[in-house]
Amino acid sequence: MTSAAGIRAELKVTGPDGCPVATVSEGDTSGYALSRSMAPNERGSVIEEFVFDDDTDVPEEMEQLFEYGDGSVYRFDREGGIGCPCERVEAFDCPVVDVQTRDGALFLTFHAPDVETLRDVVASLRESSGSVDVRRLLQSSSDESRDLVLVERGQLTDRQREVLETAHEMGYFDHPRRANKGEVATELGITTSTFSEHLAMAQKKLMGAILQE
Repeated sequence: MTSAAGIRAELKVTGPDGCPVATVSEGDTSGYALSRSMAPNERGSVIEEFVFDDDTDVPEEMEQLFEYGDGSVYRFDREGGIGCPCERVEAFDCPVVDVQTRDGALFLTFHAPDVETLRDVVASLRESSGSVDVRRLLQSSSDESRDLVLVERGQLTDRQREVLETAHEMGYFDHPRRANKGEVATELGITTSTFSEHLAMAQKKLMGAILQE
């Protein structure tokens, strides 16, 4: 039997369009999804149930159904097919398995079959949100789960990518090095100081993506 190659992704989506629960959590209220209808009803609405820990910011159109010790269940309907974050994720055949909200942001967990699908999901979410942060990626193997990092190459300018690629090809990052700063700079047609500036900025961006919590 072959080992699983899928990825478990946990994303933070800030400022999402078309999400009433994110709006509720802009106050001091946080919550988590309980259930959602699989298809729109005859009115074209999707029914959702969400658990909020405080009713201060919950609008009247959300009907309170049940009280837990740490919160209450609210039911509401919303227009289906409007491209909310969950719908955008599931458009790539990746069912959302967990949704939480706090401070006006959504925290989504789902499984993607591969990195390419994950990148497409993130790109789609960014079209309708203020920002999308990859909080954690896990890939399962036959004996353990590996902690992955999704690095968006779009963070780098074309020049920064060229500097990194040339330095890598020439062995600047090898140990021992096969090329020094001056040699790489000459190959790129720039000064050593300019090479150092581009390299430092590119490394800062990549390290920021790798080390973010």
